Amino acid sequence: MLTVALAGKPNAGKSTFYTAATMADVDVANYPFTTVDPNRGVTYVRTRCPCLDREERCGNENCRDGKRYVPIELLDVAGLVPGAHEGKGLGNQFLDELTNADVVLNVVDASGATNAEGEPVEVGAHDPLDDVDFIEEEMDLWLAGIVDRNWEGVERQSRSPDFDLEAAVTDLLTGFGATEHDVTAVLRDLEYPDDPKTWTDDDREALARAIRRRTKPIVVVANKVDAAPEGAIDRLREGTDKPVVPATADGELALRRAAEAGVVDYDPGDEGFDVIGDVSEGQRDGLEAIRDAMTEHGGMGVQTALNAAVYDLLDRITVYPVQDASKWTDGTGNVLPDAFLLQSGSTPPDMAYAVHTDIGEGYLHAVDARSSRRIGEGHELSEGDVVKIVSTAGP
Repeated sequence: MLTVALAGKPNAGKSTFYTAATMADVDVANYPFTTVDPNRGVTYVRTRCPCLDREERCGNENCRDGKRYVPIELLDVAGLVPGAHEGKGLGNQFLDELTNADVVLNVVDASGATNAEGEPVEVGAHDPLDDVDFIEEEMDLWLAGIVDRNWEGVERQSRSPDFDLEAAVTDLLTGFGATEHDVTAVLRDLEYPDDPKTWTDDDREALARAIRRRTKPIVVVANKVDAAPEGAIDRLREGTDKPVVPATADGELALRRAAEAGVVDYDPGDEGFDVIGDVSEGQRDGLEAIRDAMTEHGGMGVQTALNAAVYDLLDRITVYPVQDASKWTDGTGNVLPDAFLLQSGSTPPDMAYAVHTDIGEGYLHAVDARSSRRIGEGHELSEGDVVKIVSTAGP
């Protein structure tokens, strides 16, 4: 399962975002380091379910009238403060947990109402663009420190006549989630000495920064956008090369709770909602304020940020394995029972391995369930493909 991590300084709204996205009970408070132990939960990315191309909806528990929700892991850990890579605040704890993430959502307070340490200040008193840069810098310097502390091992390996720098660096960075392919791609674009013993601190830091960018890409979540000064979002977008998603985690949480209570008709990621239950005048005013923010920004931003991280930044597609290509069912008659998030460009054998290693090793061929035609091993799958895998391993 893919893992999305929430990064940010204290009090930027990470825990509120986490609660809204997972509907799990966590501590949310207006002071730094509310989160001490990391929270792990399941949230979802949203896509169009293939059942919309059939006469009836699939009935899957993760499909809401054709809106398919695919599970991913969401990780929320302690906030970062300046100097986190040196262990200040709870920095080491956060950064160690970050190694498990595939992509990072940097939650910033777009209203500028919290300073660098996460303490409340007047709206607009702090520049949220500083928080975008500082989070990335802390992550880069933390990884640079790991590379520096372990570089002696690379130097020792270099004495061997069959020394391979790419293999040595891959071994060093495996715990950070870097693959041999990642290391090869990064080294290809860097200038560095042939002999690891002559590498400088700058060489190692350049390696760390490049590896972090490749293995832990960042989406900026401009939270508290409903309280942000005019032009704040434009300034964020102009000041960074990363995707910026306006969000109101408080509003999303309120809507999800109202939907659970039967007060509103709302599915995560919708650009609007309908009031279907009895509400007080104060509640109605609050809901209308949320509606105004949704209209201005095209939604609450929580689902948009998750989708941007997985489908855009990680370039994933959703595919659906079935056993019966005509009915789109598994062995017990469930329609479109499973959804897998694969790397764009994946092929039927890749899909087979994602379902199960044994299925992949016994792969024979695949059938496109939409056309009932066999597809080749090199065929690139697309978003929403429904595929029957034929394998010696089953079903």
